[in-house]
Amino acid sequence: MILDKIVAATKIRVEEAKLKNSFEKTKMEALSAVKSDSFPFEKALKKEGVKDAMSFICEIKKASPSKGIISQDFRYIETAKEYEAAGADAISVLTEPDFFLGGNKYLTEIKNTVKIPVLRKDFIIDQYQIFEAKNIGADAILLICAILDFYTLKEFMATARDLGLSCLVEAHDEKEVETALKADAKIIGVNNRNLKNFEVDIYNSIKLRKLVPENKIFVSESGIKTKEDIDILRLNKVDAVLIGEELMKSGNIKEKLRELKGDGVS
Repeated sequence: MILDKIVAATKIRVEEAKLKNSFEKTKMEALSAVKSDSFPFEKALKKEGVKDAMSFICEIKKASPSKGIISQDFRYIETAKEYEAAGADAISVLTEPDFFLGGNKYLTEIKNTVKIPVLRKDFIIDQYQIFEAKNIGADAILLICAILDFYTLKEFMATARDLGLSCLVEAHDEKEVETALKADAKIIGVNNRNLKNFEVDIYNSIKLRKLVPENKIFVSESGIKTKEDIDILRLNKVDAVLIGEELMKSGNIKEKLRELKGDGVS
């Protein structure tokens, strides 16, 4: 299964990173960094006071195991600027290098370029990666229920919040949503892509939305391509969407994002 291969590669990557920058050094750097108690990623998705608002997390990634190379001309800084100019609420940056051809430097450079919050999207399996996320400039991290047990998830969420980082806790099915809720996740994302076979179905979000209380921020991830998809998700009280491939392939990011956002959506 591809997820197992990614996790195995991540374990090797983390151990190699620790040889270059030790756990204690990385932790101390993160703990001494400026901490924000405002949690900008969470705040950006809430849009308090705006009725029926939907937030847009726009993703930057060079490749994926299912689609191969997404962007031959990987103009990640320009793409981030275009996302921000078109009204994105946050930016997701893939930092996994082996299967998604990502890198920490992409996130740092994007964070230094835009004013909107940035999510580190990676396969976090070690506390080291959370401290690392803080050091490279992330405002939030992705935690995937499929690769973390309940107690590890809770520990990682606590570490992140102590550093001022928000957590997007990703689930794929009813059991994982239950785990995210039990862990008291504030932001729950449902991945519409089955990580075992890569099939995509946005109705996975609609089905699982009913299990999540409305005081949580609910994010639909993957497979969102059209304004009709957005409208269906909005009708089902989805708070935010995470999209990227369709925007990066569109040829006109600003026009495509504004089309998806629709009139009257900030």
